[in-house]
Amino acid sequence: MFISLAWKLAIVGAIAYIILCLAIFKWQNRLIFLPTQELTITPKNLNLVYDEVWLPIPDAKNGDRVHGWWLEATQNPIGTLLLLHGNSENISQNLNRALIFHQLGFQILLIDYRGYGRSEGKFPQEAQVYEDVEVALQYLVSQRQLAPQDIIIYGHSLGGAIAINLAQNHPHLAGLIIESSFTSMRSMSDFLGGVYNFLPIDWILHQYFDSIQKLPSLSMPIFYIHGTLDETVPYEMSKTLYEATQGPKKLLIVPEADHNNVAAIGGEDYLQAIIEFMAMVRDGAKPATSRSQTPDLG
Repeated sequence: MFISLAWKLAIVGAIAYIILCLAIFKWQNRLIFLPTQELTITPKNLNLVYDEVWLPIPDAKNGDRVHGWWLEATQNPIGTLLLLHGNSENISQNLNRALIFHQLGFQILLIDYRGYGRSEGKFPQEAQVYEDVEVALQYLVSQRQLAPQDIIIYGHSLGGAIAINLAQNHPHLAGLIIESSFTSMRSMSDFLGGVYNFLPIDWILHQYFDSIQKLPSLSMPIFYIHGTLDETVPYEMSKTLYEATQGPKKLLIVPEADHNNVAAIGGEDYLQAIIEFMAMVRDGAKPATSRSQTPDLG
């Protein structure tokens, strides 16, 4: 019995498709996380007062520890910030982002997830980074003697999804600042398109980062920030997150800003919006506000 060339090609194509699906199922965290280990700069290079922080992970089989920096405020702090970076690089490449908040008067804890920077442990995945930030929050509460209601969580991009998950487990946090983040990993696969349009994403996806489903349970103030020229995560996703938020909320859309330069492009408007948000947090969360630097963004 002979098999036609068309059937042979169909069989080869089906096998290749199954292999691709299995590969993405197994290694999808390596498409999401892009860690680097080298620290290119430290707070010392910026003449900042800081403590080196090493946080053991409870029940970690290999005694893994999360590494971070605690930046002291130069004056009476206006707040405490736990800064969670995105999916690439490490805390050294995010130090300039932290510096913006530090100059506003925040005391700050920056941490690297396991697999990033000097943090120990295996290549990251969703459940693991949630454990890492939980340890960081507990450090602020137990060792720095800070009440959860005095702590702001800042998350950039993937860090925004991690921050929202942390807030869901700690409803008494002071608030969230979510910059350039997305609604869910499922929505990001739709946005990226290409090969993902031909895959059974709902069957093979297990790194969910499903922020949009977690928002209804949150009541603390949340401030969303996004640039209109962001080609990594569309700014409409921050609008969707804002609309789904039930509690006190604020939205800043920055024209001409991309994924990583929102603060630089936003300038004084960006800084003023953070100050206004902190006032909203201190005053018991006033009504929601939404604004941009131009009258109409569509």
